[in-house]
Amino acid sequence: MRLIGRNGLLLMLLSLALMWVSCSEDTLDMENPDVDLFVKQLKDGALAVNEETGTVIMPQFTMEDIEALLYYAEDLTEIPSFPLAPVSYLAGGKPRLGECVLWVIESIRVGSNASLGSRMVHKDAVNYEGIYFLSEDELLDAAAHYRRWWNKTKHSGVLSVINTAVDEPLAGSGYRWW
Repeated sequence: MRLIGRNGLLLMLLSLALMWVSCSEDTLDMENPDVDLFVKQLKDGALAVNEETGTVIMPQFTMEDIEALLYYAEDLTEIPSFPLAPVSYLAGGKPRLGECVLWVIESIRVGSNASLGSRMVHKDAVNYEGIYFLSEDELLDAAAHYRRWWNKTKHSGVLSVINTAVDEPLAGSGYRWW
């Protein structure tokens, strides 16, 4: 102890504490993302930003993540933002977690971005305005449609390829992605 001294010991303990805090920071692996961490970062508004472009990066979720994503489909919590084009926020308030999670599931299902915005609209919508966005009850209904679709799909034994023309979760619902 005498070799380090009181201030040196204090400095060493402070350094160790800082290293421990920085090492325990939650980092989302974009190639193999953790659904719970993704949702936590969505709620906190803390998704990773691409340093070159300044844009928020969307993790690469797969079919194997759908079950865990569906766990959050009925969560109506408003979140600070969602990594899409700003057009999705111009009307109708902040994005809702469950709807954004359904957007991720739909994107997995179709193999590309589900839509330009993170909001579903009524099937007869003529544009992307708040008056066409789903109410909370309608969003819960849409989540139920996705859950039924997933329960049918996962038991079919064909998870590697989904026929997007036949396996439409929102069929008969009156809702669609813009």
